[in-house]
Amino acid sequence: MAKGDKINFSTPSGFPEFLPSEKRLELYLLDTIRKVYESYGFTPIETPAVERLEVLQAKGNQGDNIIYGIEPILPPNRQAEKDKSGETGSEARALKFDQTVPLAAYIARHLNELTFPFARYQMDVVFRGERAKDGRFRQFRQCDIDVVGRSSLSLLYDAQMPAIITEIFEAINIGDFVIRINNRKVLTGFFQSLGISETQIKSCISIIDNLEKIGEAKVKQELEKEGVNSEQTQKIIDFIKIDGNSDEILSKLKHLSENLPESAQLNLGVNELETVIAGVRNLGVPDKRFCIDLSIARGLNYYTGTVYETTLIGHEALGSICSGGRYEELVGMFLGEKMPGVGISIGLTRLISRLLKAGILNTLPATPAQVVVVNMQEDLMPTYLQVSQQLRQAGINVVTNFDKRPLGKQFQTADKQGIRFCVIIGADEATAQKSSLKDLQTGEQIEVALADLAAEVKRRLQ
Repeated sequence: MAKGDKINFSTPSGFPEFLPSEKRLELYLLDTIRKVYESYGFTPIETPAVERLEVLQAKGNQGDNIIYGIEPILPPNRQAEKDKSGETGSEARALKFDQTVPLAAYIARHLNELTFPFARYQMDVVFRGERAKDGRFRQFRQCDIDVVGRSSLSLLYDAQMPAIITEIFEAINIGDFVIRINNRKVLTGFFQSLGISETQIKSCISIIDNLEKIGEAKVKQELEKEGVNSEQTQKIIDFIKIDGNSDEILSKLKHLSENLPESAQLNLGVNELETVIAGVRNLGVPDKRFCIDLSIARGLNYYTGTVYETTLIGHEALGSICSGGRYEELVGMFLGEKMPGVGISIGLTRLISRLLKAGILNTLPATPAQVVVVNMQEDLMPTYLQVSQQLRQAGINVVTNFDKRPLGKQFQTADKQGIRFCVIIGADEATAQKSSLKDLQTGEQIEVALADLAAEVKRRLQ
């Protein structure tokens, strides 16, 4: 770059940058999610942002995601090192595009140090080179949990997931939502009973997963393109539209499986679904928070059993706000053994963007400070510092104004930052060991003894 050239310092497209009020909202949500995860015994891990490319692409797990490769950029005086960098073959590296494939590598690396079933949560940033647009990012934070077993894993772990989702979204208080539950074996078994080939089934499941996006007519067209005849297509549409409460749908599925040929897989899926629904109820999840939806498929091919999608009622256009499911082969792929797992993911960056835009969430004040100690005169700074520390020791967040400015300006600045209380101490107050406490929300101003100040602020904050 030539001297004097203007540098474009805007953020790259798809890479979000939060203002303090937005970042504080993200941290609040992270803390809320973390508390629920830990209440169920999930333990935190963090995997590197960078993995070997062959790990990320193992057995086709890249899917449709565009991976960002990592390559060293050498300064002009070190170009001779370029051919010696070793960034080829097994040394080629890339940014992780999700948390699940890195989890598989993590378990393989630490197999003998972990206890199974291994329940972990992870709140890392991931990277995808997809086209950036409103509500869709190239860098975003995912809040994932997974439970992984060795050779087997109880279906009650599947039942825990809706309970966890319910606690999180009720704590965040985003309004009514419903967790839609299905089982891939139910879909696979039904397709098998219709005589649809194994090679067609995966494509058919992906098509059904797009029902809400493309509509019923387009789904029929896509199924017929896959070689599914019109009679089979109509039966599929009728099947995924089976409705009623959970018990009614389970009853209809049982009846169907008893009267269809080649229904062993369908019957297995129905039994698993029944076990999960019973577990969800035993965990105290209200019926209004979940339902069976046979159109839920989760397009990723590694899902093999229970699948979930969470929808905000009245804001269905936002799409799924939390999704996941059970898989059998994914995590054990590096070890060559069966390690079934089940997990869910909250795409937090995308969720915050959507909920803020829809007016469902609001940002928090730009600062965590609850009180500002204003500067009335420089010679009283020792008093201001002492009072500030006393408030902090009482658990109150405090900003001390070190620069003397007109009192009105100090009030304006505090109000702009969302700070509610101002402590005012002049010469007379300092002598009398008192202060004036101004509530910027109500405009009220009272006199308080310095010894009682912390208790009064706490009382008013409550």
